[in-house]
Amino acid sequence: MKILLIEDELPAAERLSASLLQLRENLRLLAILPTVKESIQWLKTHPHPDLIFMDIELTDGQSFLIFDEVKLDCPVIFCTAYDDYWQKAFEYNSIDYLLKPIAREKLLASLQKYEQLKAHFSHSFEQFQQFRKNPDQYKKRWLIKRGSDYIALKTEEIAFFYATHKMVCLVDTDGQKYLLDKSLSDIERELNPAQFFRLNRQFLAHINAIKKLKSIGKGKLSVELDPASPEEVLISAEHTAAFKEWLDA
Repeated sequence: MKILLIEDELPAAERLSASLLQLRENLRLLAILPTVKESIQWLKTHPHPDLIFMDIELTDGQSFLIFDEVKLDCPVIFCTAYDDYWQKAFEYNSIDYLLKPIAREKLLASLQKYEQLKAHFSHSFEQFQQFRKNPDQYKKRWLIKRGSDYIALKTEEIAFFYATHKMVCLVDTDGQKYLLDKSLSDIERELNPAQFFRLNRQFLAHINAIKKLKSIGKGKLSVELDPASPEEVLISAEHTAAFKEWLDA
């Protein structure tokens, strides 16, 4: 994991980097940058890291100014002695907000949160940013052809989608099935990820359709849907943590 520290207090930066290396041996610290100006220059001339730990109050201004000059393609964990900016921070790629002095267990929880989000949004950070979109920007209605007729379904009337035999079916909350001429990946991009989760390659379900979970060993989960799914729905061990966090959000 490649990380960047934006911090103007060298002792604080050294403590943070030491703690991170203790928690994750595969971590690589790219640089410690003390000012807004140096951060902008570095980010404009280097590939972006996997994750940035960023203080807010720097010697030449607030680190939010960095975002006016650079489009970051990675998530940020803000680390600050002030609790005044937590709401504003989540407008700027933030996935967590840590107050100094940073407790080891809080830092570990932040790293785990990043890793879980990365596992869930594995295609790109762009997909992670979709997660933070305004819900109004997602698809609200679906016009579906059935024979010679068209049916309009509200998104909240959808229980789940599943792929079978090179086709994709939509199942509504009453258990009615409709064929769609789209891939699951295309459908996923049109849905609010706070409401829908890609359970595996075949199933994409609304949170209200999740009826029961059952551990089946080796970290895997079996998911019971309502209405019932046409076949068993399994979640792999690598996606279990992200799925549980999504359900518990």
